[in-house]
Formats: sequence, C-alpha cells, structure tokens
Amino acid sequence: MQYIQLTPTLRFSRLIQGFWRLNEWQKTPQELLRFVQQGLELGIDTLDHAACYGGFTSEGQFGKALALDKSLREKLTLVTKCGILYPNQTLPAIKTHHYDNSYEHIVWSAERSLQQLNSDYLDVLLIHRLSPCADPEQIARAFENLHQAGKVRHFGVSNYTPAKFSMLQSYLSLPLVTNQIEISPLQLAPFDDGSLDFLLEKRIRPMAWSPLAGGKMFNQDERSLRVAKALRTIGEKYGEQRLDVLSYAWLLAHPAKIMPIIGSGQITRVENAVRALDIAFSEEEWINVYVASQGYDIP
Repeated sequence: MQYIQLTPTLRFSRLIQGFWRLNEWQKTPQELLRFVQQGLELGIDTLDHAACYGGFTSEGQFGKALALDKSLREKLTLVTKCGILYPNQTLPAIKTHHYDNSYEHIVWSAERSLQQLNSDYLDVLLIHRLSPCADPEQIARAFENLHQAGKVRHFGVSNYTPAKFSMLQSYLSLPLVTNQIEISPLQLAPFDDGSLDFLLEKRIRPMAWSPLAGGKMFNQDERSLRVAKALRTIGEKYGEQRLDVLSYAWLLAHPAKIMPIIGSGQITRVENAVRALDIAFSEEEWINVYVASQGYDIP
C-alpha cells in the first residue's frame, strides 16, 4: 500500500474505504468488523463516512462493529462529513432537504458522529457541501472549538470549488487538509475546471468519490464503451483487463495524487483496487483514456 502524508501528523492510505452504501451490504457487526480487518491487512487504514449516509444510520452500524474490537480504533484514520440534511426516519425533526453549515449544527453533527462511530475523536471532519448561505465565521468557530476540545484533529471540505476553498481557508487558523470531489474516467471536470490545478498549487491531495462513476464504467452506452476499450487496450501491456482495476490505475497515475474512495463492500473488489497500485500509466496512455472519454481529440 502507498500512503500520503497530508500533514506532519496525518497520513491517509492511497486507497480509502468508503461506507456510503454500508446499509445495502447487509453485514452483521461481526461481518463488518472482519471486512475492516481484511482492508487493514491490505493496507487500507483510512475510512470515509458521512453523517447522512444510510438515512443517518450508517455511522451507527460501523460503531457497532468497532465496539467488538476497540483496539482497532488506533489503527484507523476515520473521516466523516457533516452538513447535508434530508427527511428521514432516524431524525424526524428534519422536514426538508437542505444544507446546514451553522456553528450549532457542525458541533452537534460532529458530537453525534463520535457517539455513532464509537470513537473519542475524529481524525478528519469535512463540510459535505457548502451552503450558498453559509457563514464562514461560524464554520471557523466550530472548527476551532472542536479542535481545542480534542474532538476533531483535522478539517477539510467536500465538493468545493477552488474559490470556495480559498474563501473558507482565509477564515481559518487550521489548514484544510483535503477536498473530496467526484473524479472518474467519466467525470473529467476536475481536470479541466481548475479544481485539480488549484490543489496541485496548494500541495493538497484530493479524495475522489465515485471513482468508477457510480458503476457507469460498466455500462453499455457509447461513451462508457469507448472508455472501456481504451482502458483495456492499454491494459494488454500490463496483463490486466478488469475495468475497475484499470480505472483506479488511471486515477492513481495523475500527479495530483488522487486518493480514490472504494465504494464496494466486497473484499474481492477492494483487492482489485489494490492491484491498481502495481500499474503505472504513462502520460500518453493516460491521455488516450482522457480523449476516449471526452469523445474528441486534443488540440
């Protein structure tokens, strides 16, 4: 496994295990614990959660597994996100789909995540999405208080544009350590809209959600087939034809040091992602996939 040093005191595994669809996996706490242990055996020690996943229940499901082996906590880097709210059975007081980046909500959500995850601290807390009406002073105050209380060690954002990232950072005394954005062979926007250029400039490493485009990499539409053909043509050189392996390898080859989030609860899929670390696309090979995805040649 490769590792990325985000700060002197924070290290992520290059591949991150995600828990967006945890409830769909239908694992018992014992099965989930074993899955996390298997990931650790592969070197994956960074885990991505969010308060809103699974109707605000996924963190609690993970916490039940962690309670079975509390010694595991110190081996893990736990990331979670806050700020997205929608009607659900767990928190019936929420009546509409909206964002809440207020001081009160950030603190409340972080403390709830700690309780749900069965942990005394969060390694990283991300603002899931920036509300158009967010007050950066309130976000800054929440971050400072959570950090001083020892409840959250590092902070970051998700789905932020470079301008929004810089704006929020200007209010903070603590550094934003990452931006979690959607990146895949079918989601090229970050390569072209300045998102990755900005992070490269700031030496900040991005987390990538939906690195397989939410499963669209396996679709049979014209664009997906073009990209699959380009990946598999290159894969012949490496003796690899699995689309997930090659898609991860394509992301890993970019100099921004993208950290893909694995969305599957099947250990074989996780092993496929790890296999991608052994494949090093050349710039020419990388561009061939990029061109196949955008559907027209470069200038």
